[in-house]
Amino acid sequence: MTRVAAGVASASPSAPSCHAGSSGRGPARAGSAVVALAGAPNAGKSTLFNVLTGARGGVGNWPGTTVAVGRGAWRLPAGEVELVDLPGAYSLDPVSPDEELTRALLVGADEVRDPDAVVVTVDAAHLSRSLYLVAQLREHPRRVVLAVTMGDVATRRGLSVDADALSAVTGVPVVLLDPRRRRGTAALAAAVQDCLASTVPPARSVSCIPDADDLELADERYRWIGEAVDAAVGGVREARRSRSDRVDRWVTSPVVGPLVFLAAMWAVFEVTTTAAAPLQDALDRLFAGPVRSAAGAVLDAAGLAHTPVHGFVLNGLVAGVGMLLTFLPLMALMFLQLALLEDSGYLARAAVVTDRLMRSIGLPGRAFLPLVVGFGCNVPAIAATRVLPNARHRILTALLVPFTSCSARLTVYVLVASTFFPRRAGTVVFCMYVVSVALVVLVSLLLRSTLWRAVGREPLVLDLPPYQGPTLRLTAVATWVRVRGFLRTASGIIVATVCLVWLLQAIPATGQGRFGHVPVTESLYAATARGIAPVFDPAGFGEWRT
Repeated sequence: MTRVAAGVASASPSAPSCHAGSSGRGPARAGSAVVALAGAPNAGKSTLFNVLTGARGGVGNWPGTTVAVGRGAWRLPAGEVELVDLPGAYSLDPVSPDEELTRALLVGADEVRDPDAVVVTVDAAHLSRSLYLVAQLREHPRRVVLAVTMGDVATRRGLSVDADALSAVTGVPVVLLDPRRRRGTAALAAAVQDCLASTVPPARSVSCIPDADDLELADERYRWIGEAVDAAVGGVREARRSRSDRVDRWVTSPVVGPLVFLAAMWAVFEVTTTAAAPLQDALDRLFAGPVRSAAGAVLDAAGLAHTPVHGFVLNGLVAGVGMLLTFLPLMALMFLQLALLEDSGYLARAAVVTDRLMRSIGLPGRAFLPLVVGFGCNVPAIAATRVLPNARHRILTALLVPFTSCSARLTVYVLVASTFFPRRAGTVVFCMYVVSVALVVLVSLLLRSTLWRAVGREPLVLDLPPYQGPTLRLTAVATWVRVRGFLRTASGIIVATVCLVWLLQAIPATGQGRFGHVPVTESLYAATARGIAPVFDPAGFGEWRT
């Protein structure tokens, strides 16, 4: 669907995620053949990458979710190859750094090794739009295999794709598959293996000189695409507004759209705080009761009762791990709901809704992605600014990302809200996030009026995917990847901090008592707290216990 709203052409979501740090089968052996995975955004490219390699990279429906190259081992019948997932691109004419990277790895720089074969994912429901990249690739001597996805969406629209006819026109192997349901992957593996075993085909001849006239060459490519579509696509029924179009009339409207977006975000925080509270209490009781008692019994049996080791294990390690795991239901519920919104296709609509706000503060609609990612973690959010083509936009967005409330702050918000507003905790947390958004807007307006006066505006081009029911496997994978990332980054800090607090409380500061057996008021912890308390006195927290 191509959406035009408030003067902004919205046409395309994106390509999936950065796979850095994703788990899977690991890299292929040195010397393995290299197969590049390319394609337009929202054509199922990174979903296919995850299925073929066993990786756990995220998948999203907005521009620039893939801001890095993913690599993994893909096992073909005859051996293993290295599969490289490239950022999504509609063509080899780059308009942003991620698309420049795709071009360089496919047909570009001399110092970059060309892939042995290229698998291009094309959307069966929008075949003509997906084939422009194929037309450009065929003008170079490359082994190419077409992976036709979104067949279920095409079927609902009354379209069918003849793989043999498409292969005859394009001159490359064509495979129909559904990566979301893992159908057709064996046929794709066989086609790629046969392609690697064959000689490199010559470049497709064109009827005009490539360097002479870009418009003439583009017209020639569109004629070639038209022939392919006419030959391969059939069963078109009378055009009518789809269900997605009818829903988008309201969801992306200037008035109802922002209200729906705010309601969705409020529901996320309300469900998170309401449903997580009993789970957190249960985990807290588990570690404060049975786990602590069991650990104490083991230490007593080992003859370590009333020793520093006893205090370190119970009040340091057990308490630290227990505190860490009480955060887990909170994070898991929030990440689960965001994964459902992503997989359903709603977040692409949220980009259209927020584009008006982005343009008002001098940023393009694509800046919505890094700012939204910032609510999960600021570090990958700043990395995601690479999808913005304008360097000044990238710098301005990177300066604004720290004002977004990352997931690490969510636990603090919930603690404060649950303590002071137990009956309205979800609404209070939602208001805290609204304040962080307001800070982003105010700081951006301030910078625009001082340092960033010359930042231009760019239209948002976003391909709205059809609404679809989230799949259990993809939703679970996306949730687990984020929860695991939280545990990896936060576990060491939280447990180490709790252990450090115990250590400070165990060290006598006045010479009274002995290590591990000292009143808190006489410990190094109390002495340190008294020393820094005056710093917080202007805020009303000058008492050292606070």
